[in-house]
This record gives sequence, structure tokens and C-alpha cells, in this order.
Amino acid sequence: MNSNQIIIFASGSGSNAENIINYFFKKKSNYRWLICTNNPKAGVIKRAKNLQIDCKIFKKNELYNGDVLNYINSLRPELIILAGFLLKFPDTIVNIYNKKIINIHPALLPKYGGQGMYGINVHKAIIENKEKVSGITIHYVNNEYDKGPIIFQKQIKINSSYTPNDLANKIHDLEMKYFPIIVENLLAL
Repeated sequence: MNSNQIIIFASGSGSNAENIINYFFKKKSNYRWLICTNNPKAGVIKRAKNLQIDCKIFKKNELYNGDVLNYINSLRPELIILAGFLLKFPDTIVNIYNKKIINIHPALLPKYGGQGMYGINVHKAIIENKEKVSGITIHYVNNEYDKGPIIFQKQIKINSSYTPNDLANKIHDLEMKYFPIIVENLLAL
């Protein structure tokens, strides 16, 4: 597949989506971008508009009834990026786009992954368990939450005075720095 199409799925503010797209805009790449969201109130919609990127809003049932799959197939994307997308990707899409869907997780998988482990929930659990390190994991998406093959991890030491919000900010900095670079590396393969 060499369509130069990249699709980013996001459910929240869209800071990772915006950061990735801006990274490639600065490099004057010829990729075509699309943002998809299941949340009609997501901040990513405004970011897409500001970036002049198309944004498709869909209902949860459309993800699972094949409508979103048909739409994706019509675009023939080179890569699908989950950036703060909270719904489980259906097996039908994962099976067709094997090793073409990536996700970022705000912890060092396999620890602190799985259903319900997103956002501040992850950081609270890590702080409560007095972990010494945390970090990010970028991985391929498979049929289980946060269990796909790991592409990249970067860790940081946790200061004993960190609150979950402190840790969240440090992890966010790692995401901003490394996620676009890993996307670029994968597209170069």
C-alpha cells in the first residue's frame, strides 16, 4: 500500500495527533492526513480544523458494524495511528491491517496495560505501587488491549515526590518527543 494516506484515531484533546502532523508538515512531507474520532466533543476536532485536516466523526456502532472498515479500505492507508483512542479496535480491522496499526501507551508495557488503563488511571496506579521508573510504549495493535508487539519504549526515573499529574506531564513530554520519530521510522520501512 503506497497511498501516502495516514489515519489518526483519537478520542480526546488530540495533542499527540497535532504534534505528529506538525512534525511532518515541518518536513514538507507529501502524506495525506485524516483524523477520525468517536467523540463529537473531542478537542481533536478543533485541532484538525486548525490544521486544515479532514476529520471524520463516527458513532461507536459504526466502528463495529463495518462502516469504519469500509471507509478505511476506500483510503488504503499506509499507517493507522491510535493516539488517545479509547475504544477497542475491532478484530476485522486489526486482521486486515496487521502491522499497520500502532498505538502509544503511557506506561512500560506489559505492566499497567489493559482495559481501563489509560490517562491518569495509569499514572495513579504507577505512583500507588511506588514504581521507580515509568515511560511510554509504542506498539502494534493486535486483538488484545495493549498486548501487540512492542516497537519502542523509553523510560524515565520517577522522583519519589511525583504526583500522578507530575508523572503524566513527564510522560506527555516523552510522547511529544518520540511518537513522531517512531511514526517516521515506520513509514520509512
